[in-house]
Amino acid sequence: MATASTSSSTIWANPNPRTTFSSSPKLPSSFSVSSRKKLKKISCALQSPSILQFPKQSPFQLPSSTPDSWNLLQKISAMALDAIENGLIEQEKKHPLPKTADPKVQISGNFSPVPEQSVRHCLPVVGEIPEHVQGVYLRNGANPLFEPTSGHHLFDGDGMIYAVKFENGSASFACRHTETQRLVQERALGKPVFPKAIGELHGHSGIAKLLLFYARGLCGLVDHSQGIGVANAGLVYFNNRLLAMSEDDLPYEVRVTPTGDLKTVGRYNFDEQLKSTMIAHPKLDPVSGELFALSYDVIQKPYLKYFRFSPDGTKSKDVAIDLGKPTMVHDFAITENFVVVPDHQVVFKMSEMITGGSPVVYDKEKVSRFGVLDKYADDGSSIKWVEVPDCFCFHLWNAWEEPETDEVVVIGSCMTPADSIFNENNEELKSVLSEIRLNLKTGKSTRRAIISPENDVNLEAGMVNKNLLGRKSKYAYLAIAAPWPKVSGFAKVDLSTGETKKFIYGDQKYGGEPLFLPRDPNSETEDDGHILTFVHDEKTWKSELQIVNAITLQLEATVKLPSRVPYGFHGTFISANDLATQA
Repeated sequence: MATASTSSSTIWANPNPRTTFSSSPKLPSSFSVSSRKKLKKISCALQSPSILQFPKQSPFQLPSSTPDSWNLLQKISAMALDAIENGLIEQEKKHPLPKTADPKVQISGNFSPVPEQSVRHCLPVVGEIPEHVQGVYLRNGANPLFEPTSGHHLFDGDGMIYAVKFENGSASFACRHTETQRLVQERALGKPVFPKAIGELHGHSGIAKLLLFYARGLCGLVDHSQGIGVANAGLVYFNNRLLAMSEDDLPYEVRVTPTGDLKTVGRYNFDEQLKSTMIAHPKLDPVSGELFALSYDVIQKPYLKYFRFSPDGTKSKDVAIDLGKPTMVHDFAITENFVVVPDHQVVFKMSEMITGGSPVVYDKEKVSRFGVLDKYADDGSSIKWVEVPDCFCFHLWNAWEEPETDEVVVIGSCMTPADSIFNENNEELKSVLSEIRLNLKTGKSTRRAIISPENDVNLEAGMVNKNLLGRKSKYAYLAIAAPWPKVSGFAKVDLSTGETKKFIYGDQKYGGEPLFLPRDPNSETEDDGHILTFVHDEKTWKSELQIVNAITLQLEATVKLPSRVPYGFHGTFISANDLATQA
């Protein structure tokens, strides 16, 4: 990645948890050149204006264990552990951070956080909001509350949901942190204390930080028994509940209020049925209404478990899937009758920390494969594994069965180098939209790039028509990740022919995952609907929501937003009818 150096300003989170914040800082066009020169300079490998913004905090309810309630022994322990940690941080500062753990790279420009925004109604709209867009569009993202004290990866940030509610042609906006146990405790302490899984857990210092964290737990200074996750990646609306997810914890239930605001209900275990973590990409079957999910473990077997929920939220028993090594399984796919599970080459090797490395490694000796298992299997013994060499798909967009050839077709973006998101690598990253065919009769696979090499672009983050998930679909709508990792537009790809139509957001405008909203679930035309996506203008430093006709790729409406929306992760749309039945 190229490195750009530009001016920046920094506003860190205020350790006083009762301080409120009303609006995010801006750099107006009238800001003088001399004033700009006084701003602190940093290097940015994300090709964004390097403005690290850590907003002040809003009021909250204190947890049961706070510094004010500590006894003398706890206060002494806290001082001693803080002194050890400060010394450790000073030692770390003597060594340069890799780009994948440097906050000046990972959360600069419009990757940097924003403050919470209460509901703002009657937003300015250019054009006309389509009549069928009734409900709320929500998108998740990583929005760290505090300035990182050491290593920080983009994926480590606290979860924040950004919501635009539509009602009869009018739009409102709000954004709120998901009140995870982690966030609530750190906000009470006025500092980050929970270890960051990707940015900090490297080498001996990573081991030391883990030990410090658990020492704080033994002293009663923090409580890690209620989860340590950030809930910053996925969103799903299931059984009348909006769930925010990251694969390091249980989901969190978040309620959309009648005004369009967001309120965290709490950590959600499906009425005490779910005892393990759940990945951030569960699959909602559009026909059966069931939710299918996975959970992986990096320490003990079974390293991977599969389970499902009936439409009323009743959980099946866990099905253990036998993996030889703890593997990162960020996503998977479903078909009409099967679940398709990737077992790729990015694995967890905790012993690497002892020798100074990252526990997330690329295993060159391992052969990538996909497992195909009956959706309603009681155990994992019947899973059929098909090898697909040198294939790493961080995300899978769809899958379906073709019984006439005994094949399962998987659509995903094959990424190389496989571990480039997690470990520093000078090789250019590529994400190739691919069709992978798994022959269940012969046990062989084939793979082809869907788009011709001369027209290919990096495609990462997106979806197919949700009403065709697990069934054969013609189109996929995917983010154009250029210049990587920013998103300059989206592509509508014909999955059979490779024909690609692009929609570019505009000069110095970048966005994220495109969401396809069907006009009607019974539409005969698969692409009858609209694309919704957040877009940020790096010239004016303002954000908007663009609504694009999916058939014509014409911009039909732009909603001007009162707050900057950082580049983030995955989203969903809840219809007005579904909102009316919210739990």
